[in-house]
Amino acid sequence: MSYQVIARKYRPQTFADLTGQEHISRTLGYALDNQRLHHAYLFSGVRGTGKTTSARILAKGLNCHKGITSQPCLECPSCLEIAAGNSLDVLEIDAASNTGVDNVRDVIINNIALAPARDRYKVFVIDEVHMLSNSAFNALLKTLEEPPTHVVFIMATTELHKVPDTILSRCQQFEFRQIPAEKIFQRLRVIADNETINISDTALREIARAGAGSLRDAQSAF
Repeated sequence: MSYQVIARKYRPQTFADLTGQEHISRTLGYALDNQRLHHAYLFSGVRGTGKTTSARILAKGLNCHKGITSQPCLECPSCLEIAAGNSLDVLEIDAASNTGVDNVRDVIINNIALAPARDRYKVFVIDEVHMLSNSAFNALLKTLEEPPTHVVFIMATTELHKVPDTILSRCQQFEFRQIPAEKIFQRLRVIADNETINISDTALREIARAGAGSLRDAQSAF
């Protein structure tokens, strides 16, 4: 079996596993369980705090075959495909490399009217959304104003101030906090124990501190 980096191997699969973002886990979990859903979400915060991971968990909660839930089964085809990043109904877009209006039109606008291939919702996850050009933002705005009922947008950014107010006003916003060093340490201890790696708490705390609030950075250093 090929080596899998720690950050990917231990990526949280449910809101209960999400480290240091309990306020977001509770709010999104409540929304799913009570079906108080929004058509567009915007996740902001520094890198490595769980934005894209939360987007995938939310997508699983929306499309899990057992129903809309805060606790997806992780076993149905939808959950497995979303976790692997190859779901036909959950499209992940890296705005850093798809900045232009033509890219937005090709990936989103030309697909938005199409019904989901199999699942409940067609979910568009746009990472680093602040990188879109002005013309691309304008094209996205028209879609956000009157989206079909089967479409959900989940956008993530590390630079919230670069996202136009017209986009912000149409999204439910969530701010991801820097993760406390103690919580990063606790997560690293679990990983070290699972991997049977002999390392002292002192060393793990130094790695956690060096992560500067980013679990992914700390995991990479580990």
